[in-house]
Amino acid sequence: MTFTVGISPDFLDPDGNNVWGDIGLSGLDEAGLAWEYMHDRSAALTPAQMEQYDAILYAAPAVTEASFAGVTNPPLILARFGVGFDTVDLHACTSAGTVATITPDGARGPVATATLTMLLSVLHNTVVKDRLVREQRWDLREGYMGTGLTGKTIGLLGVGNTGGELVRLLKPFGVRYVGHDPFCPPERARELGVELMELDEVAARCDALIVMAVLTEQTHHIVNAAILDRMKPTAVVINMARGPIINEQDLITALKSGSIAGAGLDVFEKEPVTNELIGLDNVTLSPHCLSWTDEMSLGNGSSCVRAIVDVASGRAPKFVINREVLDTAAFKDRLSLRLG
Repeated sequence: MTFTVGISPDFLDPDGNNVWGDIGLSGLDEAGLAWEYMHDRSAALTPAQMEQYDAILYAAPAVTEASFAGVTNPPLILARFGVGFDTVDLHACTSAGTVATITPDGARGPVATATLTMLLSVLHNTVVKDRLVREQRWDLREGYMGTGLTGKTIGLLGVGNTGGELVRLLKPFGVRYVGHDPFCPPERARELGVELMELDEVAARCDALIVMAVLTEQTHHIVNAAILDRMKPTAVVINMARGPIINEQDLITALKSGSIAGAGLDVFEKEPVTNELIGLDNVTLSPHCLSWTDEMSLGNGSSCVRAIVDVASGRAPKFVINREVLDTAAFKDRLSLRLG
């Protein structure tokens, strides 16, 4: 029986051209799996799409309870091109016997590199300096002296996969690390050279607070006025993770008052962002795409493909986020039936 794979159409432009470059789909061909781009663009995967494919590789669409409504033969795997899963209803996936995966192996390097890029850009005031040149205001350049990174203290909110890669990239700068992550084993933190502590203490000690956590009920607005007030007036905040981890209005207040020096944001509470952040000189903004590179496209796509091939071959993928589904009859029975 043919194992069919649907690719979400958000990888294509309106003319049907792949704008993401090579996302590793040749791996599906090599495994003998039939695939195609799905036709319907929607905010969430639809029941019609769920009914049609054994596997779906997707990026932008959400996965909701309604995605499974009335579906009698849901996909065995939903492979998300990326690491965030706050728009994925894991309970609905598990109830349907569907494995949900993400791509930390593909995103780790590009996201860490983009985070370092944003950090350096903020510290060196590159956006304002670019504007001075374009507006022929060279006379103002002495007012935008940058801040060096060497010897500074980096605060990590989240010391996971990508956080560890960022630590590796920062080694030449001789920085110190403090971090908050209730799920990071102490031995791993020691290996990375990160001193674990409560978030308010991280905020007080660091010269840059870098948000690298997953968005959950516990991390929603975890960076708020109380945390920002603990920071040095020379410190900056970098968020490359998820917008709602930071209380945006509290951040705007801190930026306008000068209680922190600046911020670099690739993500926002509501996207596209339309609030006061746009008019502030001490914030560097990117439209949730700073890590989008050819390296990320191939890395994330190939990770999705490996997960799909694993399931098609009867193996459990590596980066399952609802691991309890692997032991359910709903998944095991359908996998056995599908594989004959």
